[in-house]
Amino acid sequence: MRDSPSSPKSGGRLSLMENLLGLLRIRIIRGVNLAVRDVRSSDPYVVVKMGKQKLKTRVIKKDVNPEWNEDLTLTVSDPNLPIKLTVYDHDTFTKDDKMGRAEFDIKSFMEALKMNLKNLPSETIITRLLPSRQNCLAEESCIVWKNGKVVQDIYLRLKNVECGEVEIQLQWIELPKSKG
Repeated sequence: MRDSPSSPKSGGRLSLMENLLGLLRIRIIRGVNLAVRDVRSSDPYVVVKMGKQKLKTRVIKKDVNPEWNEDLTLTVSDPNLPIKLTVYDHDTFTKDDKMGRAEFDIKSFMEALKMNLKNLPSETIITRLLPSRQNCLAEESCIVWKNGKVVQDIYLRLKNVECGEVEIQLQWIELPKSKG
């Protein structure tokens, strides 16, 4: 009999750390000029999905320029999976309305992490990503070395909606024993 991940020799269960590269902290900073879905405003919240993971922010009442400043943390096993961000308008008695969506990948961010940079001056730009038809960037996004960490600030233009952008920031969290 071969050793399988669930065989008694391997401890009887699949180790979560086996394929885990690390944790990605996505700070949902704010929404800018989001679509109106109620009479004069909206009650927006953000849902972030990567693979089977799904996280969401709190609802901000009656605000099309909400400030969440909320951290959502995803476990990353496959850096090739896209991250899908959707903004919804919370409704009490009916289904929540979509207020736009955006998709982005973390390949360039992961490449910057693999460089194992150390002791750079804070605010050193590692990589620049430009807006194009292939991405949801509203403006240039820089991956920078900030206070001893690799950080990426992103302004996402929402699709399938008349207006709206979401500002986010990516930061990597190293885990002991992870492959990252």
